Amino acid sequence: MEQFWNVIWLFFWGFAFVSYLFALFAVISDIFRDRDLNGWLKAVWILFLVFVPFLTVLVYLIARGRSMAERQAKSARQAEAETTEYIRSVATASPTQEIAKAKELLDAGTLTQGEFDALKAKALSRA
Repeated sequence: MEQFWNVIWLFFWGFAFVSYLFALFAVISDIFRDRDLNGWLKAVWILFLVFVPFLTVLVYLIARGRSMAERQAKSARQAEAETTEYIRSVATASPTQEIAKAKELLDAGTLTQGEFDALKAKALSRA
């Protein structure tokens, strides 16, 4: 029976340690992400994390937890916007599709032959 409780305690402390590591790395990344903290304050937080790590993580989460979540959400929104912009920049129509669309407009009488030739040359120059 004692062996069973030793295993339970081992799992408990293992879980607590891994949870602490996640919190520690979240705090460290937030310290360096925060543009409101100057270099000296960042250095002080890091020094306290080195010498009194468990207490410093708790104090940081209590004192700056709300702004920490806001910075993380802002960072996620910025990354999403950059990804969306990149996708838009590379998801343009192929030159063949552009020429086919211009040909349809030419056949419908919306474009003149000169406009069609200009669009065709522009599409082919990007190929």
